[in-house]
Amino acid sequence: MLQPSQDKSGRLLLSGNEAVALSALHCGVALGTGYPGTPSTEILESFRTLGGKAQWAPNEKVAAEVALGAAFAKARVLCTMKHVGLNVAADVLFTMTYSGVDGGYVLVVADDPGLASSQNEQDSRRYAEAAVAPMFEPADSQDAYDLLQVAFATSERWHIPVLFRMTTRVCHSKSPVKPRFAPGAKLTTAETGAPTADFVRNIVDRVMVPGHAKPAHRRLRAKMAELEWWNISAGPNQVEKRSPALGIVTAGICYHHAREAAPEASMLKLSLSYPLPMETIRAFAASVQRCVIIEENDPWLATACLAAGLTIEAKDDAIFRFGELNVDRVRRILDKDSSPEPVPPRGKPPELCNGCPHATSFEVLKELDCIVSGDIGCYTLAALPPLSAMDMMIDMGAAIGMGLGLRHVLPRDQAKRVVSVIGDSTFLHGGLPGLVEMAYNPPQTGHVLLILDNGTTAMTGQQEHPGTGRQLDGAGTHRVCYEDMARAAGVKNVFTINPVRERALLKGVLADSLHKDELTVIIARSPCILAAGRIAAWAKEQKAKAATTETACTCECGDEDKS
Repeated sequence: MLQPSQDKSGRLLLSGNEAVALSALHCGVALGTGYPGTPSTEILESFRTLGGKAQWAPNEKVAAEVALGAAFAKARVLCTMKHVGLNVAADVLFTMTYSGVDGGYVLVVADDPGLASSQNEQDSRRYAEAAVAPMFEPADSQDAYDLLQVAFATSERWHIPVLFRMTTRVCHSKSPVKPRFAPGAKLTTAETGAPTADFVRNIVDRVMVPGHAKPAHRRLRAKMAELEWWNISAGPNQVEKRSPALGIVTAGICYHHAREAAPEASMLKLSLSYPLPMETIRAFAASVQRCVIIEENDPWLATACLAAGLTIEAKDDAIFRFGELNVDRVRRILDKDSSPEPVPPRGKPPELCNGCPHATSFEVLKELDCIVSGDIGCYTLAALPPLSAMDMMIDMGAAIGMGLGLRHVLPRDQAKRVVSVIGDSTFLHGGLPGLVEMAYNPPQTGHVLLILDNGTTAMTGQQEHPGTGRQLDGAGTHRVCYEDMARAAGVKNVFTINPVRERALLKGVLADSLHKDELTVIIARSPCILAAGRIAAWAKEQKAKAATTETACTCECGDEDKS
């Protein structure tokens, strides 16, 4: 994202992700951190391009903890991830609401209704309630830009991390944004309102032993009660009074769907959806003859309203709980039309790119009749025809654990066919504990781990990770060596093979490893076909620099330029 240009009225055409990035810059965010995941990825990339400090972490939990440390020093921080990434970060989320923060902490979570690029359709609003974290929900790019400022102010006023729930449609749709400052403006601290980082010791609030956590929990609940009344009296929610015959309560992108589907309806648009301003909703529902809740995915809002004794209508969950809503589906909800929906035309199934090095690896696995415990990444497409060469995939890093579980219980003839397959970025994200487990509790038949190293986080747009030796902005940094990690964990049989140039060798080593009752790690290294030129040029540059030092890596982890 280059510096955007403004029209005559001073507006910019931005996606929701770009709007969050620009707003973060204008809020004086000191650090942006996260893990790439569609639909959230472009936030940090845009923030970095605009001049902000942004970095990729190995996974979402680490990103959330890095951001927390910075927030303990009064800095404003932005942490980004997709909805399943919040599962990984939940460990810190559930306790950092207890500890609180000294600087503004906004955690952007991007939900994916309809599973455009995800393995489930979870609803992050339930995390807000469970972790007791305020949640904002923007409806479009202008909303995202404006609400982020409110989110930081809320975080700093109540000393609490807040969730900022985006969805695929808001993240990627473009709409006009009128910013507070011109693009490229050099802002002072006074203009952004951001505090200067400074550490002040506060052991009682930040060391969550039981003696400190018990009173912290009471303080958290008191904060939320106070925040709820603020949300009722002065929060960012909007009431639009039109016809009293129909009132709609909604949030996020559903506001625009409902506005178009029923332009005559009165509307309550929730922007701070947790803690819910229940008295505001109650008053609104009483002001209309018919009150309908319009929400995507779970009936979270409808359930809360019904539990509070409100007379409201909700969607038919048997149909409308699944997938994104749109104007036509909202019209059907308002018309109480629960007839079967038309089956959408079948599109072209996704497939690996022509020339993808992963295809060769899976061809070999299929030829050897392997039981493949797979993982998340572009290589997951190998589960589909024509390869159909992956037997299971659940979450990031699960390939190793699931493969070990199979090895422990299957009859020997089946156990010897099991291989865990994981990508390079995914291995560093969630596979390292599995590697340790493999050495700590080895199955009697041994095990084979195949790490597919294509030198990038390809599925989300070729982002960097600790195994590439490049940071978010492309600057060189320490490069994690998988071969060294495997040996350090206790695996003696470690091989590095280029699956494209050395296909026969890969098949031979894999077949031999399957026959041994030993642990084996094979790194199948060949660059992503879409990034090969960039990776090779960078590797050549780095080797030239390493030639003048004594710190160059001596293993085979830098062979991209030979591919």
